[in-house]
Amino acid sequence: MSIKYTPDHEWINIDGNIGTVGITAHAQDALGDVVFVDLPEVGKTYAQKDAAAVVESVKAAADVYMPANGEVVEVNEALRADPSLANSDPLGAGWFFKVKLANPADLDALMDETSYTSYAADAH
Repeated sequence: MSIKYTPDHEWINIDGNIGTVGITAHAQDALGDVVFVDLPEVGKTYAQKDAAAVVESVKAAADVYMPANGEVVEVNEALRADPSLANSDPLGAGWFFKVKLANPADLDALMDETSYTSYAADAH
């Protein structure tokens, strides 16, 4: 498994041809307390960079973009029931959805952890 990051502060953890997607610690910190998530429909296909989900906090609402082309195969119902998981465990229990990758090469342009850490630090 490996984790890649988007410039829009999503992460995707790749395991075979399935990627688990969530928002980064930087994103949840910038948003503040998450109070609502609108998750994508299982079975729906998205293009890379499409808005697939919405996260709302006490400060703002933001789209969660698809890091790669693919079909949503699972959503995190625990997150829907308790949106604060996006704050308390953004890289773990706070994942948003799983996507079956149409083309794993879509991930080649995403950042690794070292690059993302530098990118997020510059975003402050």
